[in-house]
Amino acid sequence: MGKRRHHREGISCVTNGGKTTLANNLQKRLPNCSVISQDDFFKPQSEIEIDENGFLQYDVLEALNMEKMMSAISCWMENPRHSVISTDWGNAEETPILIIEGFLLFNYKPLATIWNRSYFLTIPYEECKRRRSTRVYNPPDPPGYLDGHVWPMYLKHRREMEENVTWEIVYLDGMKSEEDLFSQVYEDIMQELAKQKCLQVTA
Repeated sequence: MGKRRHHREGISCVTNGGKTTLANNLQKRLPNCSVISQDDFFKPQSEIEIDENGFLQYDVLEALNMEKMMSAISCWMENPRHSVISTDWGNAEETPILIIEGFLLFNYKPLATIWNRSYFLTIPYEECKRRRSTRVYNPPDPPGYLDGHVWPMYLKHRREMEENVTWEIVYLDGMKSEEDLFSQVYEDIMQELAKQKCLQVTA
């Protein structure tokens, strides 16, 4: 990375927990901000494993082309101002910001060293079930998919994350309104950017 300065945020949660909405709201308001979504790196359905119950195993790292995602992140870090996913740059002096959102960010070890801030949205099972029932998926969820695959994998991966993560994760209440969540994270990021600028000045 050389002496390039940029800021990298991770937003993760269970399916339908609100990470994409939060990331998009932040992108609209933060200067020089780009978003990379883990959902864009799912492998083709033909490459997704099927378990003994006939459920497609989408909620695991093996369902994602993480090497391709890491390549996209590396490209942004090398040249953030020319990224195709960047928004209006505004002040050229502003620190470039990358928001990476996805359901399995903090379980992937190669990403462990890149975060400036990490956020994890939590919602209860019943709310997850209600939200997922309103979504249209391709392929569509078969009967029992949430209980038979999605939720158990979420609990497994969250437990592994909490046992292995060595950096601070800020837990967010996904039941809060979009506006409240945005305000909380926006203010936190702005404080971190201010600290970073102070360190640059005194370095």
